[in-house]
Amino acid sequence: MGFLYRHRVLFGALALTLAVGFTLAVCFYALSGTAAEAHRLTVVLDAGHGGVDGGVVGVRTGVKESEINLAITYLLQEKFEDAGFAVALTRRTEAGLYGAATPGYKKRDMQRRAEIIRASSPAIVISVHQNFFSLSSRRGAQVFFRESSSLSRTLACNIQTALNDMPECVKRSDPLKGDYFILNCSEVPSVIVECGFLSNPEDEQLLLSDGYREKLVGAIVSGAIGFLSSSANVGQFG
Repeated sequence: MGFLYRHRVLFGALALTLAVGFTLAVCFYALSGTAAEAHRLTVVLDAGHGGVDGGVVGVRTGVKESEINLAITYLLQEKFEDAGFAVALTRRTEAGLYGAATPGYKKRDMQRRAEIIRASSPAIVISVHQNFFSLSSRRGAQVFFRESSSLSRTLACNIQTALNDMPECVKRSDPLKGDYFILNCSEVPSVIVECGFLSNPEDEQLLLSDGYREKLVGAIVSGAIGFLSSSANVGQFG
């Protein structure tokens, strides 16, 4: 009996040790996951226009810019989240952010977007739009940045380069400085990506294609991640 008793005690102690060790390991893993979650970089995606402000329309189909902006934004959200980023959206539906469509709605809409950006404490902001020009021959994606921000310029250069490298690109473009509210409402590196010209039939057709949207979004995400992972920029985001 003494022999069996001693072994039962030893076995019990071993089982208890293993159980405690397993519990501690699970707790450590959970805490590590929570810490990793807390330190994920956030990307704010801003789908331009919405509600009564539909933006520009396609020359052939009459598709509203606001619809394309939102569809591309949802694809961007999926890709960024798959890459491990937290994502905040300013606009989640076809509605605008202004409440009632009364005078001053555009200002209220933009102010609400700025509030969401500031509350999200993001690493970058990407605002999605579609272009329009009087000459229907103008084509291609164009990125805008805030002139006073070197980080915004670098982010824009990274994304523009990725867009220029797409097989569908017919003319390589340089990023352009822009004096727009969404670029100026915070100190966060921010860009506007005009994905194409709805005044151009070929661009309009591409922008309505699921396959092209996937490629477009892939280029934008690739350029943004290249910026965020750069050793020259990584220290800026904590």
